[in-house]
Amino acid sequence: MSTKTPFPALKSPAPLTPADYLKKILTARVYDVAVETALEPARALSRRLHNTVLFKREDQQPVRSFKLRGAYNKMAQMPAEQIAKGVICASAGNHAQGVALSASRMGVRAIIVMPTTTPQLKVDAVRGFGGEVVLFGESYSDAYDHALALQKKEGLTFVHPFDDPDVIAGQGTVAMEIMRQVQTLGADKAAKSGHKTGSKTGPGIDAVFVAIGGGGLISGVANYIKAVAPGVKVIGVQMNDSNAMIQSVGAHERITLPDVGLFSDGTAVKLVGEETFRIAHDLVDGYVTVDTDAVCAAIKDIFVDTRSIVEPAGALAVAAIKQYVAEHKTKGETYAAILCGANMNFDRLRFVAERAEVGEEREALFAVTIPEERGSFKRFCELIGDLPGGTRNVTEFNYRISDAANAHVFVGLTTQSKGESAKVAKNFEKNGFKTLDLTHDELAKEHIRHMVGGISSLAQDERLLRFVFPERPGALMKFLSLMRPGWNISLFHYRNQGADYGRILVGLQVPAADDKAFEKFLQTLNYPYVEETHNPVYRMFLQK
Repeated sequence: MSTKTPFPALKSPAPLTPADYLKKILTARVYDVAVETALEPARALSRRLHNTVLFKREDQQPVRSFKLRGAYNKMAQMPAEQIAKGVICASAGNHAQGVALSASRMGVRAIIVMPTTTPQLKVDAVRGFGGEVVLFGESYSDAYDHALALQKKEGLTFVHPFDDPDVIAGQGTVAMEIMRQVQTLGADKAAKSGHKTGSKTGPGIDAVFVAIGGGGLISGVANYIKAVAPGVKVIGVQMNDSNAMIQSVGAHERITLPDVGLFSDGTAVKLVGEETFRIAHDLVDGYVTVDTDAVCAAIKDIFVDTRSIVEPAGALAVAAIKQYVAEHKTKGETYAAILCGANMNFDRLRFVAERAEVGEEREALFAVTIPEERGSFKRFCELIGDLPGGTRNVTEFNYRISDAANAHVFVGLTTQSKGESAKVAKNFEKNGFKTLDLTHDELAKEHIRHMVGGISSLAQDERLLRFVFPERPGALMKFLSLMRPGWNISLFHYRNQGADYGRILVGLQVPAADDKAFEKFLQTLNYPYVEETHNPVYRMFLQK
């Protein structure tokens, strides 16, 4: 539940109009440190969506984020005697780096107050740009309050991350570049095709999608576009667990969120700015909320087209375009997505890769009940190979014997399009395998997939082996076909990691009398393996 914060009167006697902001954007000083980033067609994504998608590559900035524009413009507009005393800001991410680099280029002091929980990677980056890092508190709010105290003590100027007209104007130069670059792209395309440029909105673009945290970027973008091309839509994007701007606009007053999600830390803001709220409320055409899985899928989409990895906030706009096209059934339109940042924590990549396929619904997850009898496992695998709709790869297969009558298997399969999981589940049911579709189950995706297993009193005569299977069709069926009918699979753990070979853990119930036959089976199979039957970890966690 959110709490409402009354919208106070603006500090300036008269709010700036889009025309006022246009003048500030046109005279903004950003290019002493920032670069004009590319506007690139996303060819693969455009083909999939049947609309032209353009990526505005703010991940190409020296600090890998658009934040440099607003920070430098704010500092460049300050009187010489004021800037000479130095600046201060509170930030755990991209704004900190923007302020630090800007101050370094201007030869002035910059104190950056960061929470003690800030990853060392970002602390080192700020120091690398010349900033004096002060670690204080466990949250941004703690760091912000400490920064204000230091500002008074040291006589410094506070550089706000978003709620400042000069910062907003600096961010508005992103839109200025987009509108100029899209005309160039349109002219180039027209020259090749022999047609005139332009679309129903005017300058060859239908909408610009912008991620929102505190609102500085979308405020600058909306002011510029509505001043020069009011027919172009400006669409704001927020995470479903960090949607302070969307709630505020809906309530017609600023809303303070009690908590925000941290996956997209670049947009995790509890309370948007006064000025940015006013602008967004008046000028933004619409809003889209996206979830974590959709953002992970968008990060992959961007990688496919650019071979670059953006941070979650940098992918929000792309996730929103995909959702917008699906909801509005558009074709032949042109959309620009601002890739606003690429300061990705390396340890998040595994999570992103894991969730990207589910987010795009290119992977479906199921809990399938199989009769605990000889041959049923093989019969289920054969059914997977015969599913309608083309070949499907098994992405995950987790099982541990736990019941004398039935086996519960956690299985992942590749899909060709959204909505297939229900059809696959129905097919399993029709063939006698009770099935639960887990594709949209958060507990299953986050935890249960890693918890299938444990000690089983039924796993008698069990031998545990780690195999390396070639990642090609038929590898598992070869394994199953060569097994003796009397041997039972008591444990199976596999997850596709995108390599040429899959690493699989298998428990097989093999009587001691079959030792020689088992050795012959392994030789005939000819898959690399390591026997782990006597591993103390196995004995501790899996063997009764």
